[in-house]
Amino acid sequence: MTKVGKTPDDIFASTATKPNRGRPPLHQEDWTKVTTSLLNRQVVFLDGIANDIRANSGKVVKRTAIIRALIDALELSNINLTGVTSEDECRQILLQNFNTQSLEENASSADETE
Repeated sequence: MTKVGKTPDDIFASTATKPNRGRPPLHQEDWTKVTTSLLNRQVVFLDGIANDIRANSGKVVKRTAIIRALIDALELSNINLTGVTSEDECRQILLQNFNTQSLEENASSADETE
């Protein structure tokens, strides 16, 4: 024991804080890392979107950002999927809603140009 009540390890210990390991946090809200499986064609599709975005804007948008945006858009769309019993049924309901919205948007665009 020393006169100041500290051990040499305490006195000579680094006071610098260690930087956080890994990537810096990108989100302001809580998040959970989720592992899922995608088909190869789905990964190629997402990569194509990301590459097109980079080619057009020079910005990097990752697959996960595209997937999160799709989920957020689905949440905001108020499409009711509670009765869905399969992936195919979910796809059909989504396509019906997308096609309906697309037809409505095209009709309103045509009205505005007339």
